[in-house]
Amino acid sequence: MAEVINNNVNYGDDNIRTLEGVEHIRLRPGMYIGRLGNGDDLGDGIYVLLKEVVDNSIDEFSAGFGKQIQITVTEKEASVRDFGRGIPLNSVVKAVSILNTGGKYDTKGYKKSVGLNGVGLKAVNALSSHFYVEAYRDGMSSYAEFREGKLLDSGQRPSKEKNGTFVKFIPDENLFVGYTFRMEFIESMMKNYSYLKKGLTLNFNGTSYKSENGLLDLINDNMSETPLYQPIHIVGEDVEIVMTHGNSYGENIASFVNGQNTRDGGTHLAAMREAISKTLKEFYKTFAKKDFAPEDIRQGIIGAISIQIQEPNFEGQTKTKLGSTYMWETVTENEDGTHSYDQGPTIRSYVNEFVKTNLDNYLHMHKEIIPVLQEKIASSEQERKEISTIQKKTKERNKRTSVYNKKLRDCKYHYKDKLPAAKEDLREETSIFITEGDSASGTITKARNAETQAVFSLRGKPINSYKESRKKIAENEELNLLINALGLEEDIEDLRYNKIIVATDADDDGMHIRMLVLTFFMKYHPDLIRRGHLYILQTPLFRVKNRNEVRYCYNQEEKERAIKELKTKVEITRFKGLGEISWDEFTGFIGKDMRLDKVRLSDEEPLADIMEFYMGENTYDRQLFISRNLRSAQELEDVDF
Repeated sequence: MAEVINNNVNYGDDNIRTLEGVEHIRLRPGMYIGRLGNGDDLGDGIYVLLKEVVDNSIDEFSAGFGKQIQITVTEKEASVRDFGRGIPLNSVVKAVSILNTGGKYDTKGYKKSVGLNGVGLKAVNALSSHFYVEAYRDGMSSYAEFREGKLLDSGQRPSKEKNGTFVKFIPDENLFVGYTFRMEFIESMMKNYSYLKKGLTLNFNGTSYKSENGLLDLINDNMSETPLYQPIHIVGEDVEIVMTHGNSYGENIASFVNGQNTRDGGTHLAAMREAISKTLKEFYKTFAKKDFAPEDIRQGIIGAISIQIQEPNFEGQTKTKLGSTYMWETVTENEDGTHSYDQGPTIRSYVNEFVKTNLDNYLHMHKEIIPVLQEKIASSEQERKEISTIQKKTKERNKRTSVYNKKLRDCKYHYKDKLPAAKEDLREETSIFITEGDSASGTITKARNAETQAVFSLRGKPINSYKESRKKIAENEELNLLINALGLEEDIEDLRYNKIIVATDADDDGMHIRMLVLTFFMKYHPDLIRRGHLYILQTPLFRVKNRNEVRYCYNQEEKERAIKELKTKVEITRFKGLGEISWDEFTGFIGKDMRLDKVRLSDEEPLADIMEFYMGENTYDRQLFISRNLRSAQELEDVDF
């Protein structure tokens, strides 16, 4: 229940209204599920809704009830059937329609669950055009049917079904406009659930997913390169960690809390990184008299962490980043109105102690790993020092020639004294456009929101990073300056912008530059892509107008539709470069509704094979792929009236 104040000139009692049940969720869906979207992105709301339902079933399994979950998904509809205890029959309607009602507010029923705020099923119900739930308990069932969160029918009846809960929902297309469930996203979700819940069988659209070795299976199944040593797998009561090293760059560590994939990390991932660095640093100090730096120890690391904690605090309803400090924490209100706090160990100390003890023991029992790991860390150290020397020299040279200032037009966010106090917390909105040439960068610079949007201008085509060493990359002025502008000289956590947006012309040269920039990130900073920071800007290819209306079209189909609908005296302009679009027009293309394609990189994809295909030696297969999939510039320009 919430109060909504209508802020208008004639403000009075009539402007105050109370929202009942789940009405507030429909009014402010972003507060509960983050973004809406159409299903093209794993972070879109329809997958959050599905996860909320499955999470409840996972919590039942974690509590010791039900070893199988059945998930059926079509393009528009999803259903989940578990075989847990079932929602208490007299509470079914309340559990799915009344906010702040649920069985997870104390730790008696669910000690280590994902959904703790009693909102999950209510959000699914509120944001669905049709929602049905039925709970089965000991020969009876209780059902309820809703439309847009409003109850249509409910009741109880005898049932021969096994105990558990069935939920079916159709997301409201008025909210999730043009949505479609993408099966590959859900398949990845099911795999992660199985890795994290050993012994649980998830049947998704007829295919079963089950893991016997937990996170070890996750790493072995998804590794896109041969590890330097067999993955180290250590398991405790509330924590499970697996790790190895490869020859790729960056860090690739997946993180989970109570079965929830925290793709943006949080306190548990930070604790794991620190614990591994500290443990290996101390081990090699003693064993080999070597004092390695944390960044060298973690270079090329591949791993995963899963922890179970009570009442986790996630940052946002989408639960992608853990904010909790303690493994468990309870607050008790005393008779005198004061509060008593009972806290367990911090996540940091718990993970540190676990890793220190178990990783150290593992190395002593598997001594064949010690020289392999030492050689890897030493190689990373030597490379880092060489690169650091090069970067310092380049930085000094660029300062003297003022190259850096010409390349980067930074945003005011990084000079907060230039921002109004109310706008200082804009980290999530910061972005940097990577473009090429004075004309394009000039257009974007004039059109951008200078508070949060920066522009970095490339000069010509960058080198093909796939064929070059990291040392060669550091010697390259363009990429060196880009690394510096992004804040990636030492650690990904120092990234200065939330979104890195590649903005190139829609011609052959522009596409080639785009591929070269993407190759750089894929090879040397793949963790940026995995965390969802890299995007491609879509800009209009055509302007179609008549005397009364102007339309911007992003593809051939949109252009043809605009020509047909505008009908007479149509003028068509084909934009070949960003610099051809006036800056005042361009303002509309990089605002809040700008079209961005997120660059995705899953753990299952063989990174080296992808880069070899696109950026390696020219092959017949690549030529065939290009000829079959790319339109020529002439095709785009041809206009049929």
